[in-house]
Amino acid sequence: MKIKLVVLGAVFALTACGGGAQPAAPNGSSNAPAGKKVVAATAWEAALAKAAGATDVKVVVPATVAHAADYDPKPSDLAAVAGADLVLYAEFEGFAPKLKEAAGGSAKVEMLKLENAPEVVRAEVLRLGGLLGTTPAAEEWLKKFDTTLADVKTQVSGAFAGGKAPKVVSQAFVAYMAGITGAEVVGTFGPQPVTPAQLAELSGKQPDLVFDNVHMSTGTVLPGSSAKQVKIVNYPGADLDLLGVFKTNAEEITKVLKG
Repeated sequence: MKIKLVVLGAVFALTACGGGAQPAAPNGSSNAPAGKKVVAATAWEAALAKAAGATDVKVVVPATVAHAADYDPKPSDLAAVAGADLVLYAEFEGFAPKLKEAAGGSAKVEMLKLENAPEVVRAEVLRLGGLLGTTPAAEEWLKKFDTTLADVKTQVSGAFAGGKAPKVVSQAFVAYMAGITGAEVVGTFGPQPVTPAQLAELSGKQPDLVFDNVHMSTGTVLPGSSAKQVKIVNYPGADLDLLGVFKTNAEEITKVLKG
């Protein structure tokens, strides 16, 4: 039976190309039931499933595709979906209807809330752990998650000039990194392009940093501003390591802060 959930969608106006469904590396710490097969639309959903304890995960959109939301699945991708026990997708993915249709009536289809705010990550990992029967593995991963967030905050705050939190203007979908690191958000923009009026308003905030969403980048956000632009990612790499997203962002922010 398909379960319909309400989700906070984010509209990505993006294009993509790439190969077929790819298997994920197994999570050795999981106690997922043998034979439980998960097909995830993108590396983001797959990373959440892996964090929750899934050991058999296939990804429709290759992790190397920078703009996953508008991927056009090939027949081989949809064939992989047909053999799944659990299919994961997000509302903003334009190809989601094709995945749901390919799943037929045998697979459970779940819509995930893709947002890297810590409270959302925790909720989705625990929910998936319940669906997979791997709650202990999910809880164990969340301990590592909390440790990673603490390390990230220590790393980035240690680079604050004079110990003072920098002022940040952030793309709306990556502002979570400011909250994690202790930076001060003084304004947000997107997902639509910045208008001239917004440009004047945000520049007037005199931010130290601009957090740009790599997956929705429109180039230099505040031209003429002295603010340093930082590339922030949301999607994990081919290793499906969600913790790596936070570590990568912390390294990028630290590098920019140190100049």
